[in-house]
Amino acid sequence: MKTTEREGARVAQTFRVYGAGDLGVAVRQFRLQAGLSQARLAEVSGVHRSYLSELERGKVTEQLQRLIEILGILGVEVQLRRPAGA
Repeated sequence: MKTTEREGARVAQTFRVYGAGDLGVAVRQFRLQAGLSQARLAEVSGVHRSYLSELERGKVTEQLQRLIEILGILGVEVQLRRPAGA
């Protein structure tokens, strides 16, 4: 889920992450804002481009599903947002 807030002249986006799909949307949006292709981001982050593609499409991996379940049990809400000035 995406929300927006005004910070000076730019709009800050906050992504609430409830599952793999939400995380994928956020990663894609932040990647595009950074002006990076999937190939370049994969290269600098040390992952395969196909993994990044699957992540952006919301593919659920066992590790990601476990993390989401653990955070849910703990009652933790995950929000992703660029820091001010970034």
